[in-house]
Amino acid sequence: MRGEPSCPKCGGRVRPPGLFADTWQCDVHGTVHPLQPVVPPSVEALTVVVKRARVPVWMPWPLPVGWLFTGIACAGDDRSGGRATAVACSGPGPLGGMGELLLVAEELGVGLGARYAGIAGPDPGAHLRVDDPPDVKLHAAGRPTPLWPVRDVPPDRAVFAGEALGMWLWAIVWPEQTGLLMYDELVLTDLRDAGAEVDLLPCGALSPRLLP
Repeated sequence: MRGEPSCPKCGGRVRPPGLFADTWQCDVHGTVHPLQPVVPPSVEALTVVVKRARVPVWMPWPLPVGWLFTGIACAGDDRSGGRATAVACSGPGPLGGMGELLLVAEELGVGLGARYAGIAGPDPGAHLRVDDPPDVKLHAAGRPTPLWPVRDVPPDRAVFAGEALGMWLWAIVWPEQTGLLMYDELVLTDLRDAGAEVDLLPCGALSPRLLP
């Protein structure tokens, strides 16, 4: 687990604002919104990210039976606020074994979702198979939300992407067959609008999928 901000696109080191630039800088990607260090999952850590976020913080709500909240990541700083969030959950897969789900909300160009998806970013763009009807239709903040499959991802995962509340929404699942979970009319809640029931959120061990 790293103790310093990193590039959301590549995980590399970033330089804080200083004399020659008033933004965070990556040697490879230039100006970026820094990915903050990932901390073990807890209601307190979740609350910090929710209060900072300027984008949705998506969570399946209620969680599927047996699933746990396993971590959260945020790109942005105290000045700009959270411009991307990634929420991890894990639990029994539809075909047995354990599955993992990562939900990413981000502004255009941040690149965090593409990095977790394992594709060249920063946005889904040409990787989306929009020539076909959407594979997945879930509900996000009470609205039907189509997601399309994403091409060119590593074979160990399935990736879907679309738009919700004016931001990119990525759903990344491991292993690939856990993608069947996305066909069960999953309901997502923006935790910025959630109430005190979040205090009862079941937490598990930190997902290694979140780590740089």
